[in-house]
Amino acid sequence: MLGSEAGGEMIRFDRVVKRFGDNVVLDELDFAVCPGERVTLIGPSGSGKTTILRLLMTLERVDGGTIHVGEECLTHVRRGERLVPADEKHLRKVRRRIGMVFQQFNLFPNMRVLRNVTEAPVHVLGQSAADAERRARELLDMVGLADKVDAFPTQLSGGQQQRVAIARALAMSPDVLLLDEITSALDPELAAEVLDVLRDLARTSDITMLCVTHAMKFARDVSHRVLMFDNGKIIEDKPPADLFERPEQERTRAFLRSVLEEA
Repeated sequence: MLGSEAGGEMIRFDRVVKRFGDNVVLDELDFAVCPGERVTLIGPSGSGKTTILRLLMTLERVDGGTIHVGEECLTHVRRGERLVPADEKHLRKVRRRIGMVFQQFNLFPNMRVLRNVTEAPVHVLGQSAADAERRARELLDMVGLADKVDAFPTQLSGGQQQRVAIARALAMSPDVLLLDEITSALDPELAAEVLDVLRDLARTSDITMLCVTHAMKFARDVSHRVLMFDNGKIIEDKPPADLFERPEQERTRAFLRSVLEEA
């Protein structure tokens, strides 16, 4: 599949294996996400969900299989007739198409909000300072923080910091936005602020989103598909209404009961 977009897929995992020691976290995983599709990954801790995002961000390397982003293979390059693991230059090039928002906000504490958002577009993408600032102000307005451009991260609430992190990821104009349990460190009121921003983003943009969350209402509201993971495999892949209302697997039913009781 190297070099093909495989029917317009934005993300393609092809028989991906990831191990940590003797623990197989992903077991020949196959799945795809189409351009503009919003897919949420759910399942118990340790089922492989966050590992998928870390592989896409090249924070981890695959032990088997390949990952494609659009028309490009992320994990490998062709050398003659062989596929070999990609070097760092290739990884950086393909990774630019992907933005990620983490559980922890990871803002630069010594930089004001505006510079947190403009730093990467200027130094990584080579945008002019004026263009980067103009776009940053638009994004900060979109996430409801136009009045916080001169604040430092420590002067913001957790929900506000996470909204800055979303703006910072979008400032790189990614094709894909990865979201890793981004409300898990927030209390319910602040979490609701962040999820409202993402609902607006889903409604007003065609960005591809791959989300790991325990916020089931958000998964239901925003997703085109929800994938249930268990032991490194997808055990259900359905539209949210079908998965939440008519799960086929007892493991899915048990998981949903547990997270809905916690909520």
